[in-house]
Amino acid sequence: MFVQQKYRISRDKFGFSRISLYLCNLFKQEKKMPEYDIALELARLHILTGADFVRQLKMLAQYNIFKPVENEKDIFTAEGSHRDDLPSLLDAARKAVVHGNRVYILPNPRGIRTADFIFENKGIFKMYDLKTISGKASLENRLMESIGQTNHVLINVCSQYNPRLMATQIRNYFQVNPTAIEVLVYKGKKMIVVTRRIAQNPLFLILFQRKYVK
Repeated sequence: MFVQQKYRISRDKFGFSRISLYLCNLFKQEKKMPEYDIALELARLHILTGADFVRQLKMLAQYNIFKPVENEKDIFTAEGSHRDDLPSLLDAARKAVVHGNRVYILPNPRGIRTADFIFENKGIFKMYDLKTISGKASLENRLMESIGQTNHVLINVCSQYNPRLMATQIRNYFQVNPTAIEVLVYKGKKMIVVTRRIAQNPLFLILFQRKYVK
């Protein structure tokens, strides 16, 4: 059962939609989120699509387990979540804030494949899996690890990486992952957005390199 019985959630053919709508309405009425298992709510993201998926992201961002990170602006992390990769997450989160996002760092419960962030920008919610480039490890392998976690990937470049090789590997990622929507690249203060349509452009390799080194 996804939520406690006291919430009286109907389970007809509209089940997931009604659960999300009910909880969002409850939040508005009570000004707080109900007590429920965030791990189960994160797991539900794997089976929700479209408007239900976005509604679930909004609901998770409103969940009172998220607390502001001390001395950081617009960055929140799950209370009691101890992630070994927090420094790299914060580095990427700070860059995301510069580009107008409010950032929620997701917990990483055992046994559940989860992404790393929820970004909220002017009322639009997206979920990203972070891939930090800090050495010579293959980006392509890292991108493939994201398949099944989320359809938005954030690449945070913290070391030298061949721009043509990166563009080729991003294009390959879109080719093998039919559900991929966006790859976001942070390089210093620069942001490069790559969608499927952009990656399919015959001039993509050239255009990406120009943006990368500009």
